[in-house]
Amino acid sequence: MSTGDSIQETTPGSPDLARIADRFVEARGRGASLPDFPGSIPADLVEAYRVQDLAIARWPDRVVGWKVGFIAAERRDSSGDDRLLGPIFSAGLLDATGGNVAFPVFSGGFAAVEAEYVLRLQADAPIGKTDWTTKEAAGVPATLHIGVEIASSPLATINLLGPRVVVSDFGNNNGLILGPEIPGWLAIPETELTCHTFIEERLVGSGGATTLPGGLRTAFAFALSRSAKRGRPLKAGDLIATGNATGIHDIAVGQSARISFSGFGDITCRARAARPVDANDAGNEHP
Repeated sequence: MSTGDSIQETTPGSPDLARIADRFVEARGRGASLPDFPGSIPADLVEAYRVQDLAIARWPDRVVGWKVGFIAAERRDSSGDDRLLGPIFSAGLLDATGGNVAFPVFSGGFAAVEAEYVLRLQADAPIGKTDWTTKEAAGVPATLHIGVEIASSPLATINLLGPRVVVSDFGNNNGLILGPEIPGWLAIPETELTCHTFIEERLVGSGGATTLPGGLRTAFAFALSRSAKRGRPLKAGDLIATGNATGIHDIAVGQSARISFSGFGDITCRARAARPVDANDAGNEHP
């Protein structure tokens, strides 16, 4: 699984970046909300990923995958990135089987569900390769699964404040509900991978693998490139949640969602309040 090296705190501007990371990690660890962004918003995505790396190093769990989020054109910076990454930790990986899955969100913070098509790598990405095309990404063996991203942050305004803030707090991710594999996915046109999201059985969004520009392989290529450039090349077994397939759908504690993947099953889940994390239980108890 991916681990990678953390950014050193001697990086220019890092004392403030480290304080931001500390505040997010502390709030997440307590299952608490934050009233405001804890410091000055990073100047660009490079600084935001420094915050994220510092926070990953402080979090008492291992990374098992990454969520990919799309960045609207008007919110991109000089990096040119049209997507962003956030870590998925072992304790936040939930199995979709067995009925209505309870998943943690931050009361008083941001909470939403996102339908996801999730890739699981079957081989390590080559060391040293930092730029990936969509065609090259298609050559990396992976299985495809249905899933639900738990999009939640202690900061209620995280999405309003933009991608630099989203990246700073684990990509606005608090876990992934992983469903069954889609067999033979390479032979299925992405236009045939469709899904629908319901909150309290009310339809709130429809879409599929082609909802975001470029589809699944473009998201995969970005994850391969950005991870390698961060010194965290993807490994066999890593999970990549490729992006919201029906939109970002707000959910409150106690509410249930059902995501129906046409022809491949449903995932039913219910939001509960995040609880404090015991460092001794990380990787065993879900936050």
